[in-house]
This record gives sequence, C-alpha cells and structure tokens, in this order.
Amino acid sequence: MTISRRDFLMAMQAAAVAGLAPKLALAKGGEGLYDAPKFGNVRLLHLTDIHAQLLPVRFREPNVNLGIGPSKGKVPHLVGSHFLDHFGIPSGTRRSHAFTYLDYTEAAEEYGKLGGFAHLKTLIDQLRDQAGAGNSLLLDGGDLWQGSGTAFWTNGEDMVEASNRLGIDILTAHWEFTYPEEQIRKNLSAFKGEFLAQNVFLSDEALFMGAESYDEASGRVFKPYTIRELGGKRVAIIGQAFPYTPIANPSYFIPDWRMGIRESEMQELVNGIRKKERVNAVVVLSHNGMDVDLKMASRITGIDAILGGHTHDAVPQPTEVKNPGGITLVGNAGTNGKYVAVLDLDIGNNGVRGYEYKLLPVFSDLIKPDPDMTGFIEKVRAPYMDKLGEKLAIADDLLYRRGNFNGTMDQVICDAQRKVLDAQISLSPGFRWGTTVLPGDAITMDDVMNATAITYPETYVREMSGADLMLIMEDVADNLFNKDPYYQQGGDMVRVGGMDYTCDPTASMNSRISDMRLDNGEQIQANKMYKVAGWATVNSRAPGRPIWDVVADYLRSEKTVKIDKFNTPTLKNVADNPGIEDYAG
Repeated sequence: MTISRRDFLMAMQAAAVAGLAPKLALAKGGEGLYDAPKFGNVRLLHLTDIHAQLLPVRFREPNVNLGIGPSKGKVPHLVGSHFLDHFGIPSGTRRSHAFTYLDYTEAAEEYGKLGGFAHLKTLIDQLRDQAGAGNSLLLDGGDLWQGSGTAFWTNGEDMVEASNRLGIDILTAHWEFTYPEEQIRKNLSAFKGEFLAQNVFLSDEALFMGAESYDEASGRVFKPYTIRELGGKRVAIIGQAFPYTPIANPSYFIPDWRMGIRESEMQELVNGIRKKERVNAVVVLSHNGMDVDLKMASRITGIDAILGGHTHDAVPQPTEVKNPGGITLVGNAGTNGKYVAVLDLDIGNNGVRGYEYKLLPVFSDLIKPDPDMTGFIEKVRAPYMDKLGEKLAIADDLLYRRGNFNGTMDQVICDAQRKVLDAQISLSPGFRWGTTVLPGDAITMDDVMNATAITYPETYVREMSGADLMLIMEDVADNLFNKDPYYQQGGDMVRVGGMDYTCDPTASMNSRISDMRLDNGEQIQANKMYKVAGWATVNSRAPGRPIWDVVADYLRSEKTVKIDKFNTPTLKNVADNPGIEDYAG
C-alpha cells in the first residue's frame, strides 16, 4: 500500500505532541519553522488585524507597497524578491509564500491555508508553555471584531468570545470603533482581558455633560496603560488606538470621542510611568500603522518596543529606531491570523538587555487544531452556514485585495456596482482586509462577506462631476503617499471601475492624479457629470442596498467571473522603487 504525501502529513499531525511536529516541517520544507526556544525572562506574543477570521484563510501579500520620500526602499515598503533579499528568505519556500505574493496560486495549492483560531490556540499555548507560567502576555493590536459575516451578524460578540478562549490579555482598537458605543462597551465588558487606549478622549462638551470616561480629570475614555509582573520584572503596556478612526470611518458611531496620534500625551505618559511606576520596560501596543510607529519611535524617548498594526505589514524582524533616549524596536505582525509574533526580552533591573524576535507563519496543515476551539467555531458559525456556504460563482482569476491601487476582488466589487446599479464609474474603498480566492474555486457568500462586512455597507448612485472625481482621487492619494507619515490617515488607494488614470505617487498634493479616462478612452472632463456608484460613505448613510447583496446578485448572474478590464493606473516615477513588482498598469 502506498501512502500519499497528504495522508502522511495528516498522520504526522495526529501524532504530534501539542500539535507541532519537527518531522512534519521537514516533510514539506518547514525546517525550523516553529523553533522559538525561550530567550530572556519575558515573552510577548503579538497578533493584529485578524479581521474576524476564525477559520484558516488564504491571503495574498501585495506586489505594490510603495514607500515615498524618506520611506522609499525601507521596511515595510518592500515586496516580492526585494523583500526576500532584505530578510534573507529563500524563494520557493513556505516562508516565501507566507511573506510574499510570488507564485501565489501554485504555492497556495502546495502549502494550503494559514491561520485559524483553532490552530492559533495550539501554537500560542505551546509558545506560552515554553516561556513558563507568569512570563508571557498575549497582545492583540485591534481590528479583531470586524471583517466576516459572523462578526457582522453578532456585532463582534463571536470574536470577543473567541479572544477569551484564545487567552488575549490586552487589546487596543480601530474597527472595533465602527460599532455603536453601547455595543462597544457591551463587548468590552464581556472581554476578559484589558482594553487600553491612551489617545481616545472625550470632547469638551461630552466631558462637561458627564459622559462615561475612565478618568474625568484627563478626559480619557479608556485606561491608557497597565503594569504587569512578568519574569520577576515590571512591564508597562500602553495602548494606542488608530488615531484617525473618526475620519477614516463614520464618527456617528462614537460622536463624543476624539482621537489623534497624541504624541505629546504619549511622551508625558511614558515619562510618568518611568518616574512613578518603577518599571523595567515600556511597550506600546499600537494601531498607528508602521510608518507612523517608525516616526513616533524616532521622536519619543523611553519606549523599548512598539508592537504595531493597521497597515497589515508582515515584518519578520523589527526595525531598530534610534532616538535621543536610545533605541526603540518597531514591529508589525501582518493580518488575518496568518502570523504570531514572538518578542522575547531579557530584562534586568536597569532595563532591556537584549531581545529575540520571530514572526511565525501559522500553516494550518502543520499545526493540529485545538478541539475545544474547533467546537466553538463550528457552533458560532452554524446558524449562518446556509447563507455563508452559498456558491455564487466560479473564480476564473485569482481574486485578491491587498495592494496600493487595485485588487482583483476589488475589481469584481466595482464591476458588480456598475452592472447591477447601472453606473458609468464605480468606486470602492481601499480596504486592506479581505481574503483570497484561487482560480477555479467557488466564490461563496462567506468570501463576499470577508471582503465587505462593515456596519455601513449601503450603496449609492449619484451624479458626480469630473472635478469632484479628481478631488476624491487626489485626497485619497495624499492620505496614502504624503511624505509625512503623521498625515497618512489609513487605507490604500480608492479602487475604481470603468475608468483609468495616471498617478505620480512622488508628486505633491493635487498634482498626483492626471489623465482620467473612461474605459472607452474618453477623457473625463472637469465640468461634465458622470453616473457614479459607490459604498461605505463615512459622513452619512447612503440610501442603497448593502454592498454584499449587490455583489452576490452580480456573481449569481455571471456564474463564472473573469476580469475583462483591470482598472489599474499608469504609474510615474516609481520604476526603481523596491515596493513594486510585476505591475501591468
């Protein structure tokens, strides 16, 4: 009898102690993938931007992640072969697949899916056991409660329970704030860990009216930091929520809250902690985005490490940032539960003496799923399986989202709006979350919800002038490509359907976008009106159907989905930028 490689791997899984088998890794080129022996006396485990993905997923890393100005050619703005060269990762390996877009379809078929809470549970429990009782913390950088159908239909409550079962100790936020305040507080009351956010304050009016706050004297809405005894040392963890939530997302969910980077408040907080709390280390759990964290680390003294999120950058090694007080480590742990970051610190009485860092890809075929977590996931998804499991169409192309300009899944969303809503042009937000579908696979309602599940999903169709379109494009481009990271307010470039344009990311505000044309080649005129469809309006609710219904109708009618026209811009002045590869625009 001949045993297949997959049967062999399954047998090895079943025999693996704690779900991880070194021989299993050897069987498919995963040598040493989960080697993380204890170093020092404190272990910090970091997750971020899971976007409510309870199951293993496919998620293609970007082939366009441009760094502009001082960020050009620097981490995290490296893709593909440039990324592999910088971090010394061999091509054609599991790690290459985990961290880059290269040969994505073939590698995905070879190595399978990544992440999944049942697999995370097994891995995290082992990593904590290695550190010893009382020596570790599990930190989550936010974007945990949003991004799936079940999270939308349960108001994030499924993810709160999942995070409790996973053992998350500390959480900060971004998309968590796209539920109404009442629901946010309900979820936080059910969360068994601590929620931290130093940069969320009540408005003056709300403070005067006695709105709920953590500290009336400062006006902070939430606890800003916590002190934990780990490995016999005192470690401070500060929370930093996404600074621009009320701008990038609707403010009407949290009308009394004011945010921002709050650099001066952060420095004051760090100084106070260092002076009064007798701590041996200070760590920031951040949802700033990596470029913002890098700038903050260069300007604020007294922080040993910033564990960041928001930009979905999977960075195998942290950047050591010099500042007047010493060095601050800055890392980012990717998205969708694909990775667990392990930061081991050797802390003495006078501070951090050394560190080791690993970003571990969570290959679901190498890690035995935790049975209790598996049972919970099956239970929470059961009421919705008929809806989520509907096969809407077959993907003729690889459908992905992440990238500065457009993704094929975004193109499907744009095409759906144009056809179903009868529009000339369609717009879709530059969201970074959303899973990947392989060619030949069925596109299910689960996949559609993974790309669209937000609390403000309504579509619109309106007349818009060419001048207004230009204004939108320029505004979003400045959010993405402003040379000062503190003015980057989140997300990638707005996705478009039915039109093309030229973009110079290196130019200044109001000079980046040019030559906007309809698909038929007609130049878009500033004073001419166009029928434009879109969704996810921020300032007010649109009147139309939820975007997932529009996309589902389109997919059902198409049956097989092929990208006939991929609306990516022509780019200028980025040919030598290591943040772009294999770009056809």
